[in-house]
Amino acid sequence: MSVILNALKEQFGKAILDVVEFRGEDTVIATKESAHEILKHCRDDLGFDYLVDISSLDLLGEEPRFEMVYELYALGNGANHHLRIKFKVAEDEKVDSVTDLWKTAKWHEREVYDMMGIEFNGLADHRRILMWEGYPYHPLRKDFPLAGRPTELPDVAFTEKAPLAGGPFVTSPTSASTSHREPRSRDFD
Repeated sequence: MSVILNALKEQFGKAILDVVEFRGEDTVIATKESAHEILKHCRDDLGFDYLVDISSLDLLGEEPRFEMVYELYALGNGANHHLRIKFKVAEDEKVDSVTDLWKTAKWHEREVYDMMGIEFNGLADHRRILMWEGYPYHPLRKDFPLAGRPTELPDVAFTEKAPLAGGPFVTSPTSASTSHREPRSRDFD
C-alpha cells in the first residue's frame, strides 16, 4: 500500500471504508461525514494542492443513490501524485462544499448540482451552469430519458422533445458517410 494511503488510514481510521490501488492511482472510499476533513488534510498536510475535478455517479437502484468523486493532484516539490476520494450520498442529502479549500470547486459543484441535483452546504451560488434557470430536471441522472423531456418554455432550447436518442455525441458504427453515422443529422420524427 502506498505511503499516502497508509497515512490516511492511520489518520482517519474507521472513516476510511476502503482503499484501492490500481495502475498507479490511489482511491480512498470514505464516509460522507469525514470527507471534508479528509480533503482538508490531503490539501494541508499531504500536499494535494490541485483539485482536478469533482464529479458524481448515479447508482440508481442502490442506496445511497449517488457517489461523489474528488480527483486531487499533488504538484508541489515534483510529487506528481494522483489521489481519488469517493463517498456515497443519499438522494435527499447535501454535501459539504469544498470551496473553502479550493476556490475552483465552485464551478465543479455547480455542475454537479446542475446535472445531478446534488446540493452543497456552504456553496453560495447554486445557479445552473449548463442548463437554463428554471429547468426542472437533472439530465445526467439515470432516470432522465434519452429522448429528452417535453418543455413548455417558449423560445428556450426545444419546444418538443430534444433529439437525444443514442446520446447527443454518439455516432453509429458504420462505413457509411457522416450523415448516416451522426445521430443529430438524422430525422427523429
